Amino acid sequence: MKSSKLIMGCLATLGLMTAGIAVAQDDAERAAIAERLAPVGELCVQGEDCGTAMAASSGGGDTSSGGSSVDGEGIYNNVCMACHETGAAGAPVRGDEAAWSERTGKGFETLLSHAINGFNAMPAKGGNPNLSDEEMRAAVAYVVKPVMDVPTQETGGSDTGDMAANGENAGGGSSESTSGESASDEAATAGIDGAAIYNQICMACHETGAAGAPVRGNAEQWSARLEQSTDTLYSHAINGFNAMPAKGGNPSLSDDEVKAAVDHLIAPVK
Repeated sequence: MKSSKLIMGCLATLGLMTAGIAVAQDDAERAAIAERLAPVGELCVQGEDCGTAMAASSGGGDTSSGGSSVDGEGIYNNVCMACHETGAAGAPVRGDEAAWSERTGKGFETLLSHAINGFNAMPAKGGNPNLSDEEMRAAVAYVVKPVMDVPTQETGGSDTGDMAANGENAGGGSSESTSGESASDEAATAGIDGAAIYNQICMACHETGAAGAPVRGNAEQWSARLEQSTDTLYSHAINGFNAMPAKGGNPSLSDDEVKAAVDHLIAPVK
């Protein structure tokens, strides 16, 4: 009698242990399935705080975003990866050098401008208007880091844009030049193919009006700008002005090459 009770007790204990193991396995399987079914991105509804707070909630991440402390990887994972990991809507996949080669040739600042203002099928700020420009810079830096050298973000700003707006160039003095200086500019740019430079660097904005850029050939949009003199336009193009990056985002261009591109740009309205 005692031995049968002992056997029954052992069987009951064994049954409880087996049930516990089965429950634990079920929990582990459910967690694994949930992880596999997790979305690659998250929808951000306009008006929600989806910027820094969302990036911070992702934790960790790559903070090496061109000198910024913003978590570019976190923003990418929450906003950008849905397209840039899958190639959706023609987006170049992160790390795909062939897909990025032509784009990186335009320079980091041009890519940043496209990301902030929208370009082709890509909505402005990835569809999340709550992101700041600094957060976008960090996200773009993370996206392109595998395929190009990301420039370090300069701190303290530059006065070249303000000087140009006040009619001064970066070297000091007035941007209004003498006729001798204008002749010198024409001689320096005479053998440079400004149209080719424009087609490679400038047309993305100046053919579409992106970021408020005046469209080539639109006399109304150019009238006030042309009143500032050609040298002022040169200064803006070389040093950057408002949303336009210095040298169109391509620092390898010489000043004379930029001037030749500007000459081609304003030729229809000059």
